Amino acid sequence: MERTLREDAEQIVREAIRAVLPDEAVARALRESPLSGRIVLVAVGKAAWQMAHAARPFLGERMLRGVVITKYGHGKGEIPGVVCYEAGHPVPDENSFLATRAALEAVAGLTAEDTVLFLLSGGGSALFEAPLLPAAEMQDITRQLLASGADIVEMNTIRKRLSGVKGGRFARACAPAKVFSIVLSDILGDPLDMIASGPACPDSSTCAQALEIAEKYHLSLSPEAVELLRTETPKELSNVTTRITGSVRELCAAAEKECSALGYETVFLTDQLDCEAREAGRFLAAIVRSHAGCGTPRAFIAGGETVVRLTGNGLGGRNQELALAAAPGIAGLPEAAVFSVGSDGTDGPTDAAGGYVDGQTMGTLSARGLDAHRVLKENDSYHALKAVGGLIVTGPTGTNVNDVAVALLR
Repeated sequence: MERTLREDAEQIVREAIRAVLPDEAVARALRESPLSGRIVLVAVGKAAWQMAHAARPFLGERMLRGVVITKYGHGKGEIPGVVCYEAGHPVPDENSFLATRAALEAVAGLTAEDTVLFLLSGGGSALFEAPLLPAAEMQDITRQLLASGADIVEMNTIRKRLSGVKGGRFARACAPAKVFSIVLSDILGDPLDMIASGPACPDSSTCAQALEIAEKYHLSLSPEAVELLRTETPKELSNVTTRITGSVRELCAAAEKECSALGYETVFLTDQLDCEAREAGRFLAAIVRSHAGCGTPRAFIAGGETVVRLTGNGLGGRNQELALAAAPGIAGLPEAAVFSVGSDGTDGPTDAAGGYVDGQTMGTLSARGLDAHRVLKENDSYHALKAVGGLIVTGPTGTNVNDVAVALLR
């Protein structure tokens, strides 16, 4: 029996994510960089539990204590000697602040002979937070940024100046201990100072850039917040060594390999996708239309991180919005599909990793009284895709290296 496009999509997602789980990458980094002295383990981000779990066997009795801070639902059990916290994302909450205080206490009082093993992955900007403003104001600024359409670099340029741990300030708090940082990148181009807002990396952004971003997006800021934007962050850190492991390029390569194994002629488009989710969806649909009728099964792969510009009050995420935006463009094509997923298994504030549409999706939506254009205007892709069986649900994956979108045609 011939496989369906949906079955192909689910297998591509499954194998691509499996290939970028951090376990082996963390182990390799630790084998190549022996740690000295007493060790404090601090893991932060959506992949924090998985990274800490992979690292723990290498530390043995040298580990003094450990703290994991990850997103709700992303912890997978106990790790010996490690206290695991789950906290808010994409907006920091009281548990974010509580867990961050615990991490700061864990690294206090260390000597120059000791090492902080700092395992960092995307999501840390919300999960790892010691606000220099009242918590409610920090949360409000985060919500403003999320709704503005600002990209992740712009958001982090603002957030690191309002925080006691971002922009290199956590590494400074660890001194005189050494910091060995293993980073799972979720930002295009792997800019170390922007991944999770760079808690252990000198900050390359400037106060002038932060003030320009605040003006660009008309952020509502208190005088205290404006003054913090004018306060410079650490530009040099002498106690940090960093290894980057995992990236969206590896995610795309794994998706490409699986597409080929399923018989598709693959076309790798980019691993630098950086635009509005709706634009990306329409672009992939246009590519499919251009190649329809070519006679050869083809797969077009694009990785990166799109943004959602909020125009409504619905529920969804950038991957779901990308997929739904592609639906009108491939409507009526019998053997065409577009799907997009976040490698961490969560897309926006939903339980879905992303979305799937095919040539029949528009007709099914119409039969249920749903108009795709109106749904997109309301940013309500989650409920629309759920109504037509278009959600892709993986659960938390244990990794976080951006998103991959694939267009299939046969």
